[in-house]
Amino acid sequence: MVSSRLSAAAAASAASPRLNRAGRAGARAVAGAGADARIAAKVLNIGEVLDRLRVDYPDITLSKIRYLEAEGLVEPARTSANYRKYSAADVARLAYVLHAQRERYLPLRVIKDELAAMDRGEAPPVAAPGPRAVPSTPPATGLDVLLGAERVRLSRRELLAASGLDEEALAELEHHGLLRAVSGGGYYDADALVVARTVGLLAAHGVQARHLRAARAAADREAGLIEAAVAPLRAPRSAGAAAGDDDLPRDSVDELALLLVRLHAALLRARLGSGPR
Repeated sequence: MVSSRLSAAAAASAASPRLNRAGRAGARAVAGAGADARIAAKVLNIGEVLDRLRVDYPDITLSKIRYLEAEGLVEPARTSANYRKYSAADVARLAYVLHAQRERYLPLRVIKDELAAMDRGEAPPVAAPGPRAVPSTPPATGLDVLLGAERVRLSRRELLAASGLDEEALAELEHHGLLRAVSGGGYYDADALVVARTVGLLAAHGVQARHLRAARAAADREAGLIEAAVAPLRAPRSAGAAAGDDDLPRDSVDELALLLVRLHAALLRARLGSGPR
């Protein structure tokens, strides 16, 4: 009787290989779902969140994460000792904010509206075109190739959020002449954002704003050199037109600027002895 049962079971197994494979696949799917749930349930401290975000956003700082929390864009859980604990959803939310700032130049209030819409199960609203981000249609030339051609307008608060600097650090940059608001506009442009982010990265290596005054002085001297070199090519202004840079031959300015940056990089590499051997 036992042998007949084993034979029947063997026959059933041989006759139903697809059912067996389906059962094994189902078991693997359940196990995988359980693993995903365990990963999703894992909580991270703020340092671990910083490490994860820095893979794609190397200029992110602890103060920037705390600032985004203070602005209500993320609400991590708290332990009984008041330590922050971030879920996978919290990390994804922070990444969404950082991407929207860096790639779309959206102010935080617009990003917050988009997140609120997604929390309600709605599609994020399409941001209407406005004065804060102006797409540059011509192809990038000159220093725009290195720094990007996007033109932005940021308030002081938005510059602090996008750069990760605090008010004291930004005030120090302005004091040393490394950046400033656009004259008469009351906003900060893309160059100010690049300077602020770069100085923030340098600060991580112990380089302070006061150490960078020489860089500002060198840029002023090189700008004067370019203006003098292209002066003979300057287009004549119409009667009554104000003096300015609009009549400079842009192609020559762009070419000279790139050549000077290239020369500076080569001299720096030679001085540091890090060139190809």
